[in-house]
Order: sequence, then structure tokens, then C-alpha cells
Amino acid sequence: MDFLNTLFTKTTIPLAGKSFTLIQLIGIIGQLVLVWFAARLTGELVKRLVLKPMRLNRGRREAAATILTYLLMALGTISVLMASGLDLNSLTFIAGTIGIGIGIGLQTLASQFMSGLILLFEQPIKVGDFVEVDGLMGTVEKISARSTIVKTLDRVSVIVPNSSLIDNKVVNWSYQDTRSRLHIPVGVAYGSDMMLVTEALLAAARRESRVIRQPSPKVWFSEFGDSALNFELLVWINDPIETQPIRSALNYAIEAELRLRAIEVPFPQRDLHIKDIDRFQAMLQPTSLTPAERTDAAKVAPAPTQPAKKPGNRLDNINLRELLRRISYFEQCRDWELRQLIEYGYRQSFKVGDIIFKEGAPGSSFYIVLSGSVEVYLEKLDQKVVANRGVGEFFGEMSLLLDAPRSASIRATEETLLFVVERSNLQPILQRHRELADHISEEISERTASLEDLGIQVGKHEIGSNPIVWIRQRIAKLFEL
Repeated sequence: MDFLNTLFTKTTIPLAGKSFTLIQLIGIIGQLVLVWFAARLTGELVKRLVLKPMRLNRGRREAAATILTYLLMALGTISVLMASGLDLNSLTFIAGTIGIGIGIGLQTLASQFMSGLILLFEQPIKVGDFVEVDGLMGTVEKISARSTIVKTLDRVSVIVPNSSLIDNKVVNWSYQDTRSRLHIPVGVAYGSDMMLVTEALLAAARRESRVIRQPSPKVWFSEFGDSALNFELLVWINDPIETQPIRSALNYAIEAELRLRAIEVPFPQRDLHIKDIDRFQAMLQPTSLTPAERTDAAKVAPAPTQPAKKPGNRLDNINLRELLRRISYFEQCRDWELRQLIEYGYRQSFKVGDIIFKEGAPGSSFYIVLSGSVEVYLEKLDQKVVANRGVGEFFGEMSLLLDAPRSASIRATEETLLFVVERSNLQPILQRHRELADHISEEISERTASLEDLGIQVGKHEIGSNPIVWIRQRIAKLFEL
């Protein structure tokens, strides 16, 4: 016991111009540990109780909390050393000498530390961002002084040195705007109807709920391949983390749409042509055969031909290009113009009695009847039918242009196929087809007058004495015509 008492209380260690006992040094070290623990705890509390209610994003909260923790650690360390009586001025030379040695021996560690500070202050990458570095894709979970933890899509945590994120090219899918575009390659057989392929790919994109509607999906014809016509379906998504699941869902949908339209997906194949087939077959026959038997065996029966696949007779399988050409506004359109129309709108089928929309509902789409017919009725007048719309006629425009709820209900009176254009895509169609815009102006004027005769107010706007002029001006203003 005397030995331990002497060791801890009597033995002195000189440090920075002052002598300390071993028990005093242990006390100083304990205080430093408590300071560092308190700094970390304070950083976590500030992050949860102060920064989170401020609705800052996760990356900014983590960066602010980490910087605060480092500052508290540095200030606490200086305070403990000063309270212990150490002359910090006398430590300057020693710290400088040690710093030079550490800088030479630990250049990599120093580089990682400085890279970590750059990440925390400049924030090109934040906690919560979805990044791709060195072929690795994942979510940033934590940024420390030396390294960054990235959790992959397989839920594996990977430790990435900070210098790799500063010195190398990094794709940050979440930087400023989380929207990103997917490119889905698709190959179809030569001879396929390219317009039908475009429609099939766009229909597959619209089936996937995680694909955003604006910007709208596009189809590019990329190249003439060795054994296929190669297309690309381009869609926009809001959540980059869901890239692979969305890509898989789109591939499933594309396969179903191509199969529905009997569009063949080819595979690489080679044709072998033999110039002298009779001589070649004779060489393969057994020698025991007589010349007459060899001649009979050399006769090759023609291979049975497979009947060409034809799409079914379902209404949904009618070529949309031909249906659009039946409409007077589009009958003179060339193929590339019809392809643009298909990119801005899509087909939708209804059975007899199906309600397309109800009176009073918000309006978001414009409809053209491609096949079948619909009836317009008023809920306020005990479902009185006030009009019918057949092939080539349109409806749903009044709610869009007058900025009012649906003024009537629409119901299919037979199997009906509609061409649907959402509000955001109506502008480019009206810009390219001015005759449609003019016809809409005249129809709205007539329909507005008919509804007002029945005591139905279709909007809050003052149309004035010349409704056609007002509506044309309204269309020009809304759609920048």
C-alpha cells in the first residue's frame, strides 16, 4: 500500500513547466473523457431537440451536429488543460514538433480528416443522399472525420475513405433535385410497326405508378441493331433509391404490352447457307444405301411454315395511329406527327355504363372519342341526358379552360375507346394543331350557352358579349398559343 501511495501521490511527472502526480494526470485524462462524452451527447440532443423541429433535412442536421460536437470537444479540451494549470504557451513548440511528426507519418489520415471537414462544411454530399462512387450505389448514413458510411441497396454498410469522395468522381443522385431519368433499352424484331412499339412502351410507363407524369415519358429510336430495332424508353422518377425496383417493374410491364400487341422480341441468330446441298447430304448418308436410296433420302421436304401471329380483335389492340387518322383534326398528319401525339396522350377503354367522370369533380384531362360513344348527363336534373358525343368529338375541355369543376357527368353508352390528354400535355397539341384549338373555341361557346339555358353555371368568369373571342383569348393565354 505504501508503494502504491508513493506511486500515485509522491511521484511527479514534469509537463509544460509544471510537475504533476500520477493521480493528477489520471484526473486530467478522466476530465477529458467526460468532456468528449458530454460533447457527443450535446450534439445528439441539439440534433434531435433543436434541429429536427426546425425541419432541416437530414444531411444538414447531421453536418451541424457533427461540427458542433468537434467545436465543443476542442473548447472543452482547452478549458481542462488551462484549469489544470498547464501553460499552453509552453506546449506550442511541443505541439508543433509533434504535429510535424504526425503530418509526415500520418499523411493519409490527415488527408481523410481534411476531406471530412470539406464534406461537412461544403456539403457536396450529405447524410441521406443517394450516391454512386466506384460502382457502389447506396445511401450516406454517416460522415465522420475520417470516413463515410454508405449503406448499399443490399443493406450492407460500406466504409468509404473521405478522400475518395473528394478526389474521385461521385454521382450524387439527390443533389439539389431528387428527380432522375431512367433509360430502359428495348429491342424488337425487324418489320415491327414502330408506331405500335412506341405506344406499347408509353403504355408500360403509364402503368407504373412510381413514374412521374411531368416531364412525360419519351421513346427514342436509338439504332438499327444486328438482329433488332433498338429503342429506349425514358422515364422520370422522384426516388433514386427505387431505381432498380422501378426498372424491374417497367421491364415486366414492357414485356406484357409487347406480348399484348404481338410484337416480337428477337434473339441473336445465324443463317447457314449450303451451296451444294445434294452433294452435302450424300456425304452424310450411310455407304450401305443404294444410289436410288441415296437419291430418295436427299429429297428434303420443305419445312412447315408457321402462321404469322396476328393481334387479337380486342378494341384495345386497334392501331392507335389509324384511330387518330380517322379524326378530322389529325387525318392529314404524317407518321412522325402522330408519334408525337401518342407521346402526349394515351388510349383508355370503357365498357357500357362506365362513368368517365362525375359532375363537380376537378378537371385534369381532355378526351377525344376514338371509338364508341358517350352521353352527357346532369346530376342536378335527375341525370337528364343533355348531349351525346361520338367518334371524333371531344369533351372535358370546359373544366380545363374555365378553371371550374366538371359541369356535367359523362358515361359510356357502348364499348368506347378514348384518347386522353392530361392538362400539362394539352399545350403542345394545341400549338401544333391550331384547327383543333379553333374548333374547341366554337364548341365551348355553344356548350356554355346550352348549359346556361338549363340554369347551370359553368364557371365564375365573365365571358362577355362575344364568347368565342373570349374563349380564344383564354386558350391563347393558358397554352401560350
